[in-house]
This record gives sequence, structure tokens and C-alpha cells, in this order.
Amino acid sequence: MKKKYKVLWTDVAEKDLVDIIEYIAEDSPETALQVMSMLRDKVSQLFFYPERGRIVPELHHQGISKYRELVIPPWRVMFRISENTVYVLSVIDSRRNVEDILLRRVLGERI
Repeated sequence: MKKKYKVLWTDVAEKDLVDIIEYIAEDSPETALQVMSMLRDKVSQLFFYPERGRIVPELHHQGISKYRELVIPPWRVMFRISENTVYVLSVIDSRRNVEDILLRRVLGERI
């Protein structure tokens, strides 16, 4: 039997998702709902397979290897696995300066 993980969204990740959906909804509420559903569905798959995400390259270059990500173009969903829980930490548009955002968030993390 496969190990099951609890998937928990942090407040920061929830806010990221809301910001993305609100931005898309300005042009198309229907597309916003589709994107939200797609992102939630992909992230929920971490319930069984959290190791499928890659180590975040920008953080790995800084010697930080405990963070993983799912790339769901154009977004990157960052998470951390701790025992049997997957903590979703952020959802970032990959067209932004991801390295600066990640370093700022990781250095201030309280999980």
C-alpha cells in the first residue's frame, strides 16, 4: 500500500493562489475557475507522490535542498515534505524574479 501524505496549504500559498485567480478573473472569470481547479488538482496529487517534484534549482544553488516544486506552466508550486505532510509554501509565476521571491520567503519561513 502506498504511503499517503496530508497536503496542507500555508497562508502564503493560499494568498498566492487567490492573487493569481483574481488577476485572471479580471479578464475571464471562467478561465480563472479553470486555472484554480487545475492547480488544486495537480497539487492534490502530492497526496500519493510528493517526491515527484524536483528540488528548487535556485535554492539548491544556495545550498538549500529541502524544498521541491511542481512546474505547472507558467506557475511553480513550491512545497516541503515533513514526515507524512506536504506543506505547499507558494505558487509563483515563473515569469517573475523567482530567486529573489524564494530567498525572501525561505529566510522568513516559520514552519
